[in-house]
Amino acid sequence: MLSCKDATRRMSEAEDRELGLGERLELGMHLALCKGCRNYQQHLQVLRDACRGYRDELTNPEKE
Repeated sequence: MLSCKDATRRMSEAEDRELGLGERLELGMHLALCKGCRNYQQHLQVLRDACRGYRDELTNPEKE
């Protein structure tokens, strides 16, 4: 099974590239058993959404 360190690294890598089937399965198994890493995944998603929203605001400002 993946360590928490490897699982969090893999979650970050998933933002930059598509994970292979084996990688996704290993990560899914780890997340099913590890509440700390599930929390990390949720926090990572909040940060990604906030960054995307900020980027969208900078590239498409509303004209008043």
